[in-house]
Amino acid sequence: MSGDSPVTSSFAVADYVVFALMLVVSAAVGVYYAWADRGQRSSGDFLMGGRRLTALPVSLSLTASFMSAITVLSNPAEVYRYGASIGFYGLSYIITIVVTSEIFLPVFYRLAVTSTYEYLELRFNRATRLLGTVLFIVQTILYTGIVIYAPALALNQVTGMDLWGAVISTGVVCTFYCTMGGLKAVVWTDVIQLGVMLAGFLSVIVRSVVLQGGVFPIISDSEQGGRLNFWDFDTNPLRRHTFWTVTIGGAFVWVSIYGINQAQVQRYISCKSIGHARASLYINLLGLWSILLCSVFAGMCLYSVYKNCDPWTAGLVSAPDQLMPYLVMDILGNYPGLPGLFVAAAYSGSLSTVSSSINALAAVTVEDLIKPYTNMSEKHLSWISKGLSFAYGALCIGMAGLASLMGGILQAAVSIFGVIGGPLLGLFTLGILCPFANSKGALSGLLSGLVVSLWVGIGAQIYPPPPEMTLPLPLTTDGCNFTTANTPVHNLNSRPVLADNWYSLSYLYFSPIGTIIAISVGLIVSLFTAADFCFVLFPLKVMRRTGKLDLTKDREKKFGNTNPAFCDVELDLTKSRIPT
Repeated sequence: MSGDSPVTSSFAVADYVVFALMLVVSAAVGVYYAWADRGQRSSGDFLMGGRRLTALPVSLSLTASFMSAITVLSNPAEVYRYGASIGFYGLSYIITIVVTSEIFLPVFYRLAVTSTYEYLELRFNRATRLLGTVLFIVQTILYTGIVIYAPALALNQVTGMDLWGAVISTGVVCTFYCTMGGLKAVVWTDVIQLGVMLAGFLSVIVRSVVLQGGVFPIISDSEQGGRLNFWDFDTNPLRRHTFWTVTIGGAFVWVSIYGINQAQVQRYISCKSIGHARASLYINLLGLWSILLCSVFAGMCLYSVYKNCDPWTAGLVSAPDQLMPYLVMDILGNYPGLPGLFVAAAYSGSLSTVSSSINALAAVTVEDLIKPYTNMSEKHLSWISKGLSFAYGALCIGMAGLASLMGGILQAAVSIFGVIGGPLLGLFTLGILCPFANSKGALSGLLSGLVVSLWVGIGAQIYPPPPEMTLPLPLTTDGCNFTTANTPVHNLNSRPVLADNWYSLSYLYFSPIGTIIAISVGLIVSLFTAADFCFVLFPLKVMRRTGKLDLTKDREKKFGNTNPAFCDVELDLTKSRIPT
């Protein structure tokens, strides 16, 4: 059946029921926490879950947050077209978790900040904090609109599910439980949604394995089709996916998400102890690996089923993101409810990302843009947090409408994550690891990192890299027994000199470029604007020459030893004797 004729099945009643059930359960969690925590009075309780959460739910929530519908739909299509080398993300996750738990977590947890951008004011100045906050808000709203719209579009064209009905219902449900239940509702709905995502993946994988006659035929098909291209150690930075781009570029992207992104940091610092916070990061690693394994194997199933008749080249789907829903309707169309489960999985990915974003946007706005400038009671702030959750939810649904008009800019906005996240990561790293960096260095580093990464990001969007750099693997329609549409031709417009080197850089390197430039410029500017330039460069020599910096030595010479017994105990004793 598969690959022989176009798929014509559409959603059945059972599928809508499964999808609606997922939305209803998510909304119910919001209602439960609104009722259970009706006594909460502070914005801290609403935004941080009262800092009483434990490691397990937080770890699952961390996994679900940035495993969006883009993961469910795009990763398998990525493996189908470019091969399984994205499996190396597994290594970048390890680097990410170690760096986050050893460098960023201790700083944010001990400062007990609600917004990560509070740190920037404590370390540099208010201008740096405001710039960081504004960049985060822009990045998150852009990303969230796309996360709502992308799956709706892909699923609508294949399953016939109503596009705006899906966008608005998910947006409304998400806004509802964020506004009602705060961070606790977000964390627990994430746990449920992660379960739904895994179930959706497994339904596709199990059915494919049964159809193809076992796991080994799928692996051997993938190997024959060149999909198991793991041993690609080419160091050329222009190549889309190699061991180096995925492991190193991927590590930078994920550290900017786990280390400093408000949506993630807000979760693990809401744990009851730093031990729980660390544990949540390491348990979350297992979740990340399992989702990655599922999505890579689902991509291999996709290839195995369509190795002789590619639906994309044949014109049966108009974009690679629709391959996964197409496979689902093809192999699970006769099992009412299972296509609904997969659609619910894709939307769970969206809901978990959007809810984290809405909650993080509300937290940042309250802490960075309202609290410092007003003197409100905690009860008022708690109501404002709820109002902001509602407003940002509406704004994200609006952004989804805008994303529908942007069409081809979907990829651009996903790159925006690397483009804005990279320089911000550089800014925080500068503050935490470079003691002599100052606010002038921080601001100039952030701005220059942003300019360069925007330049390469926008350039790559206008002039996409040529196929000899992205190396898509061959697909065929020889086995199709119906007439195929013409293969889409990708015409390359006249390209400037920079297009074939600078703009063709692997998109995974946008983030490291921003980070490295932000740190380098920040260090150089800090050195040249330091109050005592000599002291920064030669601290030891200055100390030796003047001798004025070592206060303990001075005290010994001039005053002799201080006697702690005399200072503390004697005076206390006389105090206690007075009444007798």
